[in-house]
Amino acid sequence: MLERKKTKVINLGGVLIGGNNPVTIQSMTNTPTADVQKTIAQIRRLIAAGCELVRVTANTTEAAKAIKNIKKQISIPIIADIHFDHKLALEAIAAGVDGLRLNPGNIGSEANVKKVVEAAKANNIPIRIGVNSGSLSKEKVRKYGVTAEAIVESALEHVAILERENYHNLKISVKASSVPLTINSYRLLSSKVDYPLHLGVTEAGTTFAGTIKSSVGIGTLLAEGIGDTIRVSLTADPVQEILVAKQILKSLDMRKGLEIVSCPTCGRTEIDLIGIAEKVEKELEQFADEDISVAVMGCVVNGPGEAREADFGLAGGKGEGLLFIKGEIVKKVDENHLVEELVKLIKSHLS
Repeated sequence: MLERKKTKVINLGGVLIGGNNPVTIQSMTNTPTADVQKTIAQIRRLIAAGCELVRVTANTTEAAKAIKNIKKQISIPIIADIHFDHKLALEAIAAGVDGLRLNPGNIGSEANVKKVVEAAKANNIPIRIGVNSGSLSKEKVRKYGVTAEAIVESALEHVAILERENYHNLKISVKASSVPLTINSYRLLSSKVDYPLHLGVTEAGTTFAGTIKSSVGIGTLLAEGIGDTIRVSLTADPVQEILVAKQILKSLDMRKGLEIVSCPTCGRTEIDLIGIAEKVEKELEQFADEDISVAVMGCVVNGPGEAREADFGLAGGKGEGLLFIKGEIVKKVDENHLVEELVKLIKSHLS
């Protein structure tokens, strides 16, 4: 198990973030928040995929007020995304929101910040300070360029505003679309604070490119013990963000669940390994929360031995394949029924 940096613990709507608590997975809706039913439907899909915290935009008074009705019909904490208008933060708090994402430096006067802090304190609502490389002030860019130093100094200035109000119920993010800049920014921030950190690579891109950038950036930091909650940002259905986040955590042994391993194709492969692997992945979605590993191998000679650590597996040959458990062959099956029989085998051992 990877050793994580000890950070402060915050309570966001009953979900503990930081300390020794599991790294949490979150996403953000892309529906108009004021459209309550559409937003609830999307959040329910996110929950079914494994989302543990969800953020919604509170860009209008109607959107902020809608949080009250949304909260009644979902089972995970909800975070309001606030920009520029402190009144929207107050509306969201009044609506029962569990967390806020805002930067105190861009919501107006010190008096406005005090109003938000007082309301957040009274309701035990954590605030995330979020700084992105694209939102740096001209002053910071002139002083440092677009660098980790500029991003972290900007974040700490926002943090200092809240600390002056004796408010410490915080988590922080310092994201960039550049993976190296993201990594360096979080490393620097982690060396300076013990607040919990929200990880992400912002504007990561479409599903393919964004998955790779997020996996490299978030995965590197988590492997170094940095990070307490993650959001994978994709230009895609938000459900995809959850699936990628879960896989990142499982790859680092930070989450339990179904793990599918499959070998690359080669000249020895005599079955449709790619098609079979894709079918296995789809058919085994029903076991997503089971702590099992399943191997899909293309060679009957080496397959069972190479995947002996897997709980279950199949290895294909010409027109047929072998099913095995922990490397031990249990059955020979026609290629057309391999996936079907593999599912039956797994079900029989889990029931």
